[in-house]
Amino acid sequence: MRTLTRYSFAAAAALSTFAVMPTASHAEMAYPEKCKSEMDMSKMGMMSDGMSGDMGMGDMMTDYQKASMEGMKSLHMNMMQGMMKKDADVAFVCGMIAHHMGAISMSEVELKYGDNEWAKKTAQKIIDAQTKEIAEMNEWLDKEAK
Repeated sequence: MRTLTRYSFAAAAALSTFAVMPTASHAEMAYPEKCKSEMDMSKMGMMSDGMSGDMGMGDMMTDYQKASMEGMKSLHMNMMQGMMKKDADVAFVCGMIAHHMGAISMSEVELKYGDNEWAKKTAQKIIDAQTKEIAEMNEWLDKEAK
């Protein structure tokens, strides 16, 4: 079962050429402390059992794919931490913040590597909308989260 899980995550990562990458503007948008779990998520084994680094595929991937894969690591870790919150509302908001941060990272990768004007305009729209929503969710967390 552990091997199946490891290969499932590796396959998902390998197929996810659309994944995310933290960039300078995304790095400034930190995952809220209130969303972080008290659990040491690094001991869950997922990231250390085949998803760390580039899974030995670095020579076969484009720069775009490498950037995308790198971003997945923080996205998955943040989503797992957020979903571990005991309050369902807080878990939802924290999970959505991580999800939105991922959408922003994906969009930033598109802006850096993409060539299609429509795709680039769409990426910028996503950055603008998701940044606003993250701010609203952080405001809610500051007021409502226990």
